[in-house]
Amino acid sequence: MVKKQMLKPCRGMRDFYPNDLAFRSWLYQKAREVCQRFGYQEYDGPIVESLSLYAAKSSEELIKKQGFTFLSKRDKKILVLRPELTPTLARMVAAREQELIFPLRWWSFGPFFRYESPQKGRGREFYQWNVDILGEDSVNADAEIIALSCQFLEGLGFNSDEVVVKINDRKYMNWKMDLIGIPLKKRLAVFRLIDKKGKVSEDSFMAMLREVGLSSLQVRDLNLALKDRDYSGESEWLTELFSALVDLGVKDWVEFDPTVVRGLDYYTDTVFEAYTREKGVNRALFGGGRYQDLVRDVGGKRNIGGVGLAAGDMVLEALLADLGHSPTLSYLPTQVLVTIFDEACFRESIELARQLRSWNIATELFFDFRVSLANQLRYANRKGIPQVVILGPKEIAEGQVVLRNFKTGEQKKIAVHQLRKECGKISL
Repeated sequence: MVKKQMLKPCRGMRDFYPNDLAFRSWLYQKAREVCQRFGYQEYDGPIVESLSLYAAKSSEELIKKQGFTFLSKRDKKILVLRPELTPTLARMVAAREQELIFPLRWWSFGPFFRYESPQKGRGREFYQWNVDILGEDSVNADAEIIALSCQFLEGLGFNSDEVVVKINDRKYMNWKMDLIGIPLKKRLAVFRLIDKKGKVSEDSFMAMLREVGLSSLQVRDLNLALKDRDYSGESEWLTELFSALVDLGVKDWVEFDPTVVRGLDYYTDTVFEAYTREKGVNRALFGGGRYQDLVRDVGGKRNIGGVGLAAGDMVLEALLADLGHSPTLSYLPTQVLVTIFDEACFRESIELARQLRSWNIATELFFDFRVSLANQLRYANRKGIPQVVILGPKEIAEGQVVLRNFKTGEQKKIAVHQLRKECGKISL
């Protein structure tokens, strides 16, 4: 007889057992709390988009190497499982730009897909938190998004000694490249290489710069610019941004870093990424920045600028575990188990469970009256259900029940109406 092979999820995809989903729900709630505190509205877009939506401004690597693409049977268009949300957001805003009230403060949390090598903190399917402001061009919008991200990190349990948000300005870096003499046609290639700088050796980085056509003098001057941490007197935008971040109370969470440029092509001004301060770890927790032209690039009539961030669930979960901040979560909602004493008491037990649920008490009803009461109690204890109700012939006749609390070890007989108060003490 041929042994059947155990089927597993596709590589890079995940099953969400109740304990796994509990973390995802917790992360969603933390994101929701901070967004509501800042007055943001929740939205979402489709899982499947046309590949052409991303072709203009997303990175070449994201489109050609990481996209889950397929051909539409009817119109033969190339479709893709969404790898990010910003182009979708820009398309949605462009479609209703005459109706919407700006500035928009929108956020979302949902699944995304990228065909890349699965590793710790990275998968092919992941959940991502997205937050954006559109229709506000002042530096205060950028500061608010960054401050919101810092409050989010703090809400997860991190502190500013563990995590830092590194900030730069692409327009400032373009000005530096003007001084160095790097031509415009080479800028995108250079930005993409700078984005990879922390993942390769210094020699490899310099070799790659020469490969895209930079002279030895330009390579030297660019490396000097990437080591220069003093923007004062050169960038009014960065000066105002960091001043606003001081006012917003997050100065200990942020720092200037000229090597942060972001890999997506639509960023035009502010760019930022969050990193752990732990030495030897160079993995971004999340990133974001300002995009001035994206809405018009996807069909909008007006130039509506925006600034936003995106944070994936897997890298956050991994860092929380590494730093000892993983939340202790209860993924069992049941507050009480109603046992079945015997077949004669079955209907009364069903009615009792119905009554408890009408009081908004999360109640499980044991199904099989043939299972001994001892084994029913053992089931509740193993599963972590904090309380059980025992309803036998004597209790039915007296209008009472026996309530056992596994947390305290207490067992007592009480009237049925008292269950509402006693079982309600243990919240979901």
